[in-house]
Amino acid sequence: MSDTAIVSKIGEFIKQERLKSNKTQAQLADAAGINRSTLSQIENGEAITMLSLIQIMRALNILQLLEGFAIKHEVSPLELAKQDKQIRQRARNSDSDNAKKSDW
Repeated sequence: MSDTAIVSKIGEFIKQERLKSNKTQAQLADAAGINRSTLSQIENGEAITMLSLIQIMRALNILQLLEGFAIKHEVSPLELAKQDKQIRQRARNSDSDNAKKSDW
């Protein structure tokens, strides 16, 4: 899919979400803090800034769609095994606590 096609799909999606929310372009633009022309641009498949897109998504209450971009830290099985080996299996008193002086 080309970049232009992706921008067009995003614009279609934004338009459908706006209509589902029963908002006019002017209402959504006002809620997002952007110009109505900017909203019209994205809905018509023209490129806008990332900041404007985020503002629109926030106004539509669809920011959860960005969770797909979250960085997930996965631990490899080898690293997990190393961490398990480092877990203490027993407790013991330190030498200074348990030191008995010899009578000799």
